[in-house]
Amino acid sequence: MWKLSIVCLSLMILAGCTKGVAENKVKETEIVVSLAKDAKTFTNPIIDNGADPWVTTKDGTYYYTHTTGNSIRVWKSKTLTGLADAEYKDVWFPPTSGPNTSNIWAPELHFIAGKWYIYYAADDGQNENHRMFVLESVSDDPLGAYVDKGMMDTAGRWAIDGTTLQKKDGSLYFIWSGWEGAVNVSQHLYIAPMSNPYTISGKPVEISRPTYDWELVGNPTINEGPQVLLHGDRIHVIYSASGSWTDDYCLGILSTAMSSDVLNPASWKKGEKAVFSKTDQVFGPGHNSFTKSVDGKEDWILYHAAKTQGSGWNRNVRMQPFQWNKDGTPNFGTPIAEGVPIPVPGGE
Repeated sequence: MWKLSIVCLSLMILAGCTKGVAENKVKETEIVVSLAKDAKTFTNPIIDNGADPWVTTKDGTYYYTHTTGNSIRVWKSKTLTGLADAEYKDVWFPPTSGPNTSNIWAPELHFIAGKWYIYYAADDGQNENHRMFVLESVSDDPLGAYVDKGMMDTAGRWAIDGTTLQKKDGSLYFIWSGWEGAVNVSQHLYIAPMSNPYTISGKPVEISRPTYDWELVGNPTINEGPQVLLHGDRIHVIYSASGSWTDDYCLGILSTAMSSDVLNPASWKKGEKAVFSKTDQVFGPGHNSFTKSVDGKEDWILYHAAKTQGSGWNRNVRMQPFQWNKDGTPNFGTPIAEGVPIPVPGGE
């Protein structure tokens, strides 16, 4: 029963690649519900209120965070489906003065070289002053104390949604969304080398800007929320495109080889179509992160979506498994609607 449920869920996710979503939705949903009836299941959303979900795992434990706006909160759970009720702690509060007092956005928790690091965007109350900042753990407990390592050097320009890329050779890079100049016209994706987890050591290089129609909904135009997804000898950067306040917020993909010079913009290839986008039941799916199931056999995407059509930044957090195409690119299928039973991640 369990194996059949997984197979049929996979068929539902992949159906958008073979037939129209509207044509198959009812049939696929009925199949999943009937076969998952005797298995342990969950339904989206997994967290009722939240945006910019980030999850990582270490030593069999998941650590999760998302935007709260006025603090950085870390959750700790043995299961993905248990995140909503998991133990948590506010590990950092902004100072009362300085460049990082307000609008704490999209924190990410990374374990690098034996330490936990939290990258987050913040400003002084004025959006045009948004920059990236980093915290370093005092101990090996991600829910423990952190020290402020200061502002990341993004060439003095507006920056949000920072993340890291570590290649197999150990080289470390920072990727973020930023403005080309001092005015909010368009958000582009940039990459720069790092000499350690809290220091950018080279000039930013642009690797993506909004160009396709599906990236150009809303004004200003947006590429943001880059997330690194490694598979075999390929590096993928899954990013969010179009206005986050629109129903058309979606995910795009940049890809390159692990052996490539990632600081060379020509080494990156952008997908011509969105890889994860709205349906007639799910709106604005974007700003995601990736993880494995408890048993390590399944790939899962966590993302936020608008609660209803037109609800903009009123969002919740969802997740679903995904597959891989023969060419080594991820196949996320289509967002699964609220209320559709999904088998829990393997090992839960």
